[in-house]
Amino acid sequence: MKKHVLLLATCDTKGHEAAFVRDVLRRARVAVQLVDAGALGKPVVKPDVKREALFKAAGTTLAAVVAQGDRGHAVTMAAAGATELARRAFARGELLGVLALGGSAGTTIGTAAMRALPIGVPKLMVSTLGGSPQAGNYVGTSDVMMLNSVVDVLGINRISAAVLTRAAQAMAGMAKGRLPKPARRARPLVAATMFGVTTPCVERAKARLEAAGCEVLVFHATGSGGRTVEQLARDGLLAGVLDVTTTELADELAGGLLSAGKERLTAAGARAVPQVVSVGALDMVNFFGPETIPEKYRERKFHRHNANVTLMRTTALECAELGVEIGTKCAAARGPCAIFLPKQGVSAIDKAGQPFEDGAARRSLYDNIEATCGKVPVHEMDCHLNDPAFADAMADQLLEFMGMRKRRRS
Repeated sequence: MKKHVLLLATCDTKGHEAAFVRDVLRRARVAVQLVDAGALGKPVVKPDVKREALFKAAGTTLAAVVAQGDRGHAVTMAAAGATELARRAFARGELLGVLALGGSAGTTIGTAAMRALPIGVPKLMVSTLGGSPQAGNYVGTSDVMMLNSVVDVLGINRISAAVLTRAAQAMAGMAKGRLPKPARRARPLVAATMFGVTTPCVERAKARLEAAGCEVLVFHATGSGGRTVEQLARDGLLAGVLDVTTTELADELAGGLLSAGKERLTAAGARAVPQVVSVGALDMVNFFGPETIPEKYRERKFHRHNANVTLMRTTALECAELGVEIGTKCAAARGPCAIFLPKQGVSAIDKAGQPFEDGAARRSLYDNIEATCGKVPVHEMDCHLNDPAFADAMADQLLEFMGMRKRRRS
C-alpha cells in the first residue's frame, strides 16, 4: 500500500464531515484512508477501513462491542484499534500522518493513536475540545496539534467548511513536507528543566553542556514539561538530566495548577540515567487568576507574577515535605545522582529584597533533603541558584557523570 494519511472519525455521527476532509486531501494529491471508528450507529458514508477491521485490531470484534451496548467501552476499544492501525502503518513505512475529528469520543480515539507515534509524525486533531482547559490531557507528552473546531462537528456550514478545509490543507502540507536529516553523529541528549525565575541558571548550564558536545532540550516546568522529561527518560532517549527546576513537585503537593503528577523525578533514577537535581522555584505554587486560589489559602503570601499567574509562597512545613520527597526519590536512583542546593535562594524572587525570600523555609527544605537522600552527594553552595558558579557546578557534575571531558575555559 502506498503512503497515506490515516483519517479517523466515527462514520455514523461524523461521516459527512470526514468525507469532506478526505475529498480536500485527495484534491491536494495526498493519499488518505478513512477509518470508521464508530460502533453503535449505521455509517452514513463508505469508509476505506471498516469498523470490523478496527475492532479486530483491538483484539475484539464489532459484534462483541455492539452486544455490550456500552458507549464508553466502544470508545475504549476503538481507541485501542486506532492506535494499533496507526502503529502498523508507521512500522510498514506507509504513514504520512494522522488526522482525526470529533467531540470527546472522537478526540479520545484520535489522540490515543497520535500519542502512540514518534515525535515528528504529523498529528492533527480537529476537536470541539480544542479550546478547552482539558486539551492538554489529550495532547499528553506528544506533539499533537489541537485545532478548535469552533462549531460542533455536525454538518458542513460556512464555519465548519473553513475549519475542516484548513485542517486538511495543513495535513497535506505536513504530509508532503520533509524533516531535516539528523546529524550523522548524534550528540548525547540532555533534558533540562526551566522556569522564568530560573532562566539565567539554565541558560548558562545549557551553554556549558553544549560546548562540551551535548544536545540540550529545555522543558518549561509547567506540568507537561516535567511529564515529557519523565517520558523521554523512561523511553531511554536521554543521556542525562539537568533537573534544575523541580517546582512541579510543589504544585502536586499543594494543589497548584502546574503539577506533573506523582511520578515526577522518578524515571531517570529508575532507568539509571545520570541526573543532577536542584530545587529551582520550589518557593512557589502556581495558580492563575486570584479566583483560582482555594479558599483555604486566602491568608497566605502571594505574588502576582502577571495578569494570568498568581504565585503562592511555600511554607516551611511544605518545604519539609518537599525535601523528604526529593531526598527519597533521589536515594532510590539506580544511576549517578547528585543534589545541588543554593544557600541564597531558589528563584529570582527568593533572594534578599525579593517578595519570596525566606531563609527558614529554605533551611527546612535542605535539612529534609539531606536527612533522606541516603548516599546521594549533596552540594550546598553559598550562592544563588541563578549565579553563574552554581550553573557551572551543576553542568560540570553532569558531564562528569556522563563520562564527558569538560571543555577548558578560555
